[in-house]
Amino acid sequence: MENQNVKDTVKQIFTEYLTAKGHRKTPERFAILDTIYSIDGHFDIDSLYLRMMEQQNFRVSRATLYNTIILLIDARLVIKHQFGNSSQYEKSYNRETHHHQICTQCGKVTEFQNEELQRAIENTKLSRFQLSHYSLYIYGVCGKCERANKKKKKTGNITHKKEK
Repeated sequence: MENQNVKDTVKQIFTEYLTAKGHRKTPERFAILDTIYSIDGHFDIDSLYLRMMEQQNFRVSRATLYNTIILLIDARLVIKHQFGNSSQYEKSYNRETHHHQICTQCGKVTEFQNEELQRAIENTKLSRFQLSHYSLYIYGVCGKCERANKKKKKTGNITHKKEK
């Protein structure tokens, strides 16, 4: 029920945004919005396109997706993230503040929350600047890649010793 309330609210916000900016209110734009607000976590344009084709049986072009995403970002209903070489998006309405860990080896993005970190950022005095929101990206190597690296290193050392 709460998810439907959020969908109704974002639909209303988007309708008001489109009206104020003089954009058309098309069924495709609202289908895209509905699909995005059915996704948990991050998505890219390709996964959104596939999801719409599979679940919604709604034919939209990639151009329509890109154009609508731009409108949704401008309406503050979607956030764009740049994780390494890929652009990823996530819904932004009614979302709790969270942070991102990005593995520099495999590209996996993990969300986490840390109240102490959040308070420290929010309580930071910024010179002539009023904080409205923020994103925090922490880059490193995930546990799975770290284990694989150690295994490769160990195997490499054994091979190297045998060659001597």
